[in-house]
Amino acid sequence: MEILAFLVWPFMASLILTGIHAYLGVHVVERGVIFVDLALAQIAALGATIAILAGMDPHGQGAYWLSLAFTFVGAAIFAFARTRRGHIPQEAFIGIAYAVASAAAILAMSKATGETEHLKDMLVGNILAVSRREVLKTAVLYGIIGIFHYIFRRRFLLISTDPERAEAQGLSIRFWDFLFYASFGFVVTSSVAIAGVLLVFCYLIVPSVGAMLFADKVGPRLAIGWTMGTLVSALGVYFSVLLDLPTGATIVCTFGAVLVVMFFIHLIFLRAQQGRPLPERVPEVNR
Repeated sequence: MEILAFLVWPFMASLILTGIHAYLGVHVVERGVIFVDLALAQIAALGATIAILAGMDPHGQGAYWLSLAFTFVGAAIFAFARTRRGHIPQEAFIGIAYAVASAAAILAMSKATGETEHLKDMLVGNILAVSRREVLKTAVLYGIIGIFHYIFRRRFLLISTDPERAEAQGLSIRFWDFLFYASFGFVVTSSVAIAGVLLVFCYLIVPSVGAMLFADKVGPRLAIGWTMGTLVSALGVYFSVLLDLPTGATIVCTFGAVLVVMFFIHLIFLRAQQGRPLPERVPEVNR
């Protein structure tokens, strides 16, 4: 019972991460900007590093808002980098932003050697140490972001799946892209503080990819993604405590293992459908 009580809030945090990231992952995969999460997370980490150099508390409100401001700058860059007729893919700008933000964070951290442990936490996180207050605060924030996306779900989904049609209907792609990435920035800035960059990336991408193996429509994909994320969260947190392993890395590896199993199940169903004989046609009798 003591172990279960200890795991309640880490597991609740995992469920909250699953809920919002599985949804955002659908948009990210449809847009083909797989590494936007890593880029925004690294930009947020750069903001936190600058806050540390300025003498702010790494876990204080000042560091949070500065990280968020950096993330908004990244959101604006990614929104304006998406052009319908441009020959440079948006993913290229995202990769460049990630590399530059990573290098800048390393340079900044070299001047704040006493805070290297904070940089490690930004990468791998420590979800077991999450508090009840952090979980509730994050749940409220993600709830607001979720309501915002639900209200404008048709516009966001249309821009993600068919930007040409969205533009033909008069929607401002750059404006709505900025709103998407800005709201995404709110999520990433909070998620990285709880779970770290690697785990947040897995919650964003792996459930969506796994769901695409079995469904094409958004509704079923969300259901599969949420189910997968919940199962992996429970298994990962349990195994990390049982085997005394780092929780974030354990959940990431569990995501990978479950995705491999889902892929082989997909292959089995695919081969079964391909091997199914076609119904025989009864020849017509001329009378």
